[in-house]
Amino acid sequence: MIDKNTDILLLDGECGLCNRLAIFMNKNLDSGKKIKFQSIDSNHSQELIQTFPKGYQNQDTLYLYRYQKSYIRSSGAIRCLLYLKWYWKIWFPILWIVPLPLRDFVYKVIAKNRHRIFSKPEECSFRID
Repeated sequence: MIDKNTDILLLDGECGLCNRLAIFMNKNLDSGKKIKFQSIDSNHSQELIQTFPKGYQNQDTLYLYRYQKSYIRSSGAIRCLLYLKWYWKIWFPILWIVPLPLRDFVYKVIAKNRHRIFSKPEECSFRID
């Protein structure tokens, strides 16, 4: 069952970069901010993804489900800053003004090379809610 009032970050549990992102976010969460982390391959995650707009489904990307809206690629990654302490949050408007095609291009280059750059964790090491 999908809780529409819960913010959820869907990540690749076999990706070193995704693991590092979740661990970093968990350590730097702003007090009072709550977000769940889930492996993108879980049944619950797949069920949630099926509720997203058709263009967002079947993407090999990071998904952020926030305030009953879904965000992918750079939009989801940059919005993750809104959950963090103030000194990380100040980066949100700076990065958000970069045009979406340029942001997504950079995101796709990093995503394509993430397994080569960041070693695969032996097991999913971020907390899964």
